[in-house]
Amino acid sequence: MILTVIDAANNYIFIFASMWAVCKKEFRQFFSSLTGYIAIFVFLLLTGLLLFVFPDTSILDFGYASLEKFFDLAPWVLLLLIPAISMRSFSEEFRGGTFEILQSRPLTYWQIVNGKYLAALFVILIALLPTWIYFFSVQHLAAQSGMDLGATMASYIGLFFLTAVFASISLCCSSFTGNAIVAFITAGFACFIIYTGFHAISRISTFPSGADYYIDLIGIDFHYRNMSRGVITIRDLVYFISVIAFFLTLTRNNLFKR
Repeated sequence: MILTVIDAANNYIFIFASMWAVCKKEFRQFFSSLTGYIAIFVFLLLTGLLLFVFPDTSILDFGYASLEKFFDLAPWVLLLLIPAISMRSFSEEFRGGTFEILQSRPLTYWQIVNGKYLAALFVILIALLPTWIYFFSVQHLAAQSGMDLGATMASYIGLFFLTAVFASISLCCSSFTGNAIVAFITAGFACFIIYTGFHAISRISTFPSGADYYIDLIGIDFHYRNMSRGVITIRDLVYFISVIAFFLTLTRNNLFKR
């Protein structure tokens, strides 16, 4: 019994170590050139300009301390940032012929997919962490009690799950082509459709009463709006995890066919 437990533990350690090796390789590759730094810098610069400079979206003109504008605008910026992060994950491997080398290693397709996915999540976290400066800035500028930390944390959790879904979609699109530009355009379009397409369709007046709600329920925007208000429910968490699992499984199956 003890030997069985030890063997199982060693097996899990080996699986995690192999996945972590893929993750580190992908992470280092992203920051091996200026592309990674420029992508994160552009994200922070654009969100900063939208929040504090441009008059139509500036939170300084809101009249009260809130990051609502940030959580409304961030998904649209991330629609471009995350495909840019993940577009080379598999397309470069296919184009350069290094995917065959990767297959020769003692790695399963799940370890390859999850390793690359974790690397994308780490890059996204690096991009999101500096945005806490916005929270402290608005908190400092607030005339009275300031912002609700709990609601802000819940909104950030929702934003992280949103980016995790975008990353899984972008990784999946990258596994279909050897052209990084095609992967970027496809991923951006797919993220856009799944994020706001179902919400737009649900507003068409031709649908019978009640059907619009269920159509809107399919899209990411419906669940993200709930969490961005500071409300975290099991339904929304299950939705995000299910969508992530679906696209990662699709990516794995696509690699298996190759």
